Amino acid sequence: MSMMSCTSIQIGKPKSIEHNGKEIKTGIYKAQVKGPVFIGKLNIEGDGQADLINHGGKDKAVCVYPLEHYEYWQNDLNRTMSNGSFGENLTVKGMLEKEVCIGDTYKIGDVIVQVSQPRQPCFKLAKRNGADDLVAHVQNTGYTGYYFRVLEEGFIEVNDTIELMKRHPNKISVSYANTIMFKEKENVEGIKAILAVDELSDSWRETLQKRL
Repeated sequence: MSMMSCTSIQIGKPKSIEHNGKEIKTGIYKAQVKGPVFIGKLNIEGDGQADLINHGGKDKAVCVYPLEHYEYWQNDLNRTMSNGSFGENLTVKGMLEKEVCIGDTYKIGDVIVQVSQPRQPCFKLAKRNGADDLVAHVQNTGYTGYYFRVLEEGFIEVNDTIELMKRHPNKISVSYANTIMFKEKENVEGIKAILAVDELSDSWRETLQKRL
C-alpha cells in the first residue's frame, strides 16, 4: 500500500434541488474546507445529511472516496470533476477498495476510524454529476468508496497522513463486498464470509442476512 493521506475534506448542509419534477433535499453538494475539522461519532462538524435512514449515523459517520478514481470518471463522463463530486467527506490517496478491508482501523490526525461498509450509490449521485446511468456504472466498476465509523473523535486537516493501525484478520476487502452485493448475489459462501466480520455495518448485515 502506498503512502496514505487525506487530500481534501468536504462538508455541507442539505439543500433542496429539483429532481423529476419533485423537490428533494440532499447533502451531496459539499464544499472543500482546509480544517482543522472536528470528526464526531455521528458525523463531521458542519456537515449534514438529508436522508438519515441511508446516510450518517454511527456506521456511516464519514463518507470516503479514493482520489485515484477521479481520472477514470473525468474521462468516462467527459467532464472536469473536483474532489467532493461524489459527495464524500474525505478524498483519500493510496486507499483503494481492493486494498481496504471491512473492520480495518486507521488513524487520521488524532481521529481513529474503522471501515464499516462500502458506499452504496443512490440516484442523488447521478443527479449531482449529470449522468443518469452513474449508479449502475459505479456498481459495475466497484469504484464506490466506503464509510468509516469513528472510534475516537478528534480533529483532522487536509494532507494529514493516514496510518493503518490494525488490519482486520478476515481480510474482506471493500471490493470483494461490492462483488457479492452487486454481482454475485447468490454466492452463499461469499455472503457468509462478509457476515463473519463483526464490524460490518448494521444495514449491510440486515440486507445480506435477508439474502440467506
